Amino acid sequence: MHPDLVTRVKKHPTFVDLVQKRNRLSWQIAILMCVIYFAFVFLVAFDRQILAIKLGATLTLAFPLGLGVILSAIVLTGFYVARANRVYDQMTREIVEDAR
Repeated sequence: MHPDLVTRVKKHPTFVDLVQKRNRLSWQIAILMCVIYFAFVFLVAFDRQILAIKLGATLTLAFPLGLGVILSAIVLTGFYVARANRVYDQMTREIVEDAR
């Protein structure tokens, strides 16, 4: 890439907006996932009796909560991908068209 093109893209207002929006959402999702994960880990470490509550003959509360941690990661990833496809890709196309 030409240095002039890189400079123009980095100064493009839509590019600046794209980077800010993407970073904000990425940090929010990362913090939310960390809260979910560490809440589960702290529950395992400090209050095992809650996780030992029986939900059936062999099923305890730990299994659905652990599954919830995994599913929350999948849902949050899907949310980010959907947002990227709907919003960020459009902004990227606009930047590329303006840079030409």
